Amino acid sequence: MSCEHLWAAADPPRPGYPTGCAECIDVGRADWVHLRQCLSCGRILCCDSSPARHATAHAVASGHPVIRSAEPGEQWRWCFVDEVLG
Repeated sequence: MSCEHLWAAADPPRPGYPTGCAECIDVGRADWVHLRQCLSCGRILCCDSSPARHATAHAVASGHPVIRSAEPGEQWRWCFVDEVLG
């Protein structure tokens, strides 16, 4: 399946090693599991395995369709609109 969002997504610089989920840090949490990067704005957020699920919440609230893993050694992307891994 082809996804226009995955193809159109920007490729912001990868963080060297992100310090954590920006939203969790803002509210004093540190219980994220894995980190994701929004490819529209570059924000680092926590995954759906994390209690707060900030990456999904950000996609819904902002309309930013694609994230990528911010974990070292991982290269995949996910489109929230089409629910496609790329």
